[in-house]
Amino acid sequence: MPVISTNTAANSALRYLNINSENQANSVSKIASGSRITKASDDAAGLAVGTSLISDVTVLKQAATNASHGSSILQTADGGMSRISDIVQRMRSLATQAMSGAVTDTERGYLNAEFQQLIEEISGIASGTRFNDDPLLDGTGNWATGIDFRVGTEATDVITVSIADVSATGLAINALDVTTAATAGAALTALDTAVETLSNSRAQVGALISRFEFRGAMLATTIENTEAAQSAIMDVDVAAEQAKLASTKVLTQAAIAVLSQANEMPQNLLSLLR
Repeated sequence: MPVISTNTAANSALRYLNINSENQANSVSKIASGSRITKASDDAAGLAVGTSLISDVTVLKQAATNASHGSSILQTADGGMSRISDIVQRMRSLATQAMSGAVTDTERGYLNAEFQQLIEEISGIASGTRFNDDPLLDGTGNWATGIDFRVGTEATDVITVSIADVSATGLAINALDVTTAATAGAALTALDTAVETLSNSRAQVGALISRFEFRGAMLATTIENTEAAQSAIMDVDVAAEQAKLASTKVLTQAAIAVLSQANEMPQNLLSLLR
């Protein structure tokens, strides 16, 4: 029924115009931000899950960095142990030479001079091999008791790193000498034990390096999968949203045109009174 006091058609057109305008604005916001969820009302559950996944990715990336740091620290320690092992081998050679009956005590004195310098160098390498100014190999830093590396999202995702004391004192070779054939023989026995200790220590370090490398690879895969899941929930499908935007533009324009026509209806009705 045509009336002039209440423009029902205009009110209806205005309502749809508001709806279409809001939908158009939402599509523009999503495309501009790249996010499917620009406000909680878009998808409250998806927002909660997506936010949790984003938090997990942040922690996982730091965990991957921690694993990389752990591997680097252990490689530094292994480098120091390798040099100490080379020195111990040289000391074994000197002790063996000093045990020879063809060597006089005077010559053993010369051999012992190098032997003692090598003992000091072992301790120098052990104390000088450091991370963040904390010695790795001389048993005086925190590494001797064990340091935890967080390598996951849970409190239990921890790798504990402890590094043996491979200083001259730790290897029990700090008081050796090769001034006589007898002391050279005792030194050789102690050095054989030191070689075994070093080998075991390097094996432990190598095993930890391998563990960190595998954990780092696992974390990289987990980060990739978690980011993919987060993207599926949070990221906008640009093609689909663009199609929706085109549709809402047409509807908005149609609502504007219809509202304009509806506003003219009372004027057209008044013409009947003339």
